[in-house]
Amino acid sequence: AAMRFASLGSGSKGNATLVEAGGTLILVDCGFSARETARRLQRLGIEPAGIDAILVTHEHSDHASGVAALSRKHEIPVYLSYGTARSGRCDGSARTECFNSGESFRIGAVDIQSVAVPHDAREPCQFRFSHRHYHLGLLTDLGSITRHIVQSYRGCDALLLEFNHDIAMLMSGAYPPQLKRRVSSDWGHLNNRQAAGLLEALGEDGPDRLVVAHISEQNNSRQCAETALEEISRIPGDVVWAGQGDGFDWCLL
Repeated sequence: AAMRFASLGSGSKGNATLVEAGGTLILVDCGFSARETARRLQRLGIEPAGIDAILVTHEHSDHASGVAALSRKHEIPVYLSYGTARSGRCDGSARTECFNSGESFRIGAVDIQSVAVPHDAREPCQFRFSHRHYHLGLLTDLGSITRHIVQSYRGCDALLLEFNHDIAMLMSGAYPPQLKRRVSSDWGHLNNRQAAGLLEALGEDGPDRLVVAHISEQNNSRQCAETALEEISRIPGDVVWAGQGDGFDWCLL
């Protein structure tokens, strides 16, 4: 396969995603300690020293807490937006390369389009990866779907998409009111209906393979997410479920 991707874990306790194409290996986010990251990488057959770059979506600890330590230990360059860099969360990295959210750049054999998203961080972005004619979209940690997002994720072969919460479960659940407001806001996280709505908006330009990601352990269930998916007219042929504990194994494009 020309492109493959896997997850070390997906959810509010820690996130990290691997993308490999044309001999270039990229780690997107690192919300685990260096030791835990190494353990999870080993499960996927990867040595930390083999990573060519770490990409950071935003500074929240479940995405960025392990970035600087991993970068330092293995001399891995870190790519992040200027706003994310200014947060200070990745200070102490071996080397940083900053970009403006929305810019495109290349790492090794992989073309990367950063996509600005509405989330309560300094300058959050998500990514679209391309290698030859393969396209992979990563889209989590956003509170609403904008027209720009729909345009940016057309024609992906695979899409890793946040189905964070079921709105009824969130509202009737144990979270304090302030946290419920934050999660459900336009700058929080996608609920199942919003995620399904993006797939509906993409229509024929939607992905063949879908990874359901960043599922809340408290405020969602696989059944709720499946129900939302069943309501769209073009369901992706292949659906993978990302877990907090073990992410998911290599998916080939």
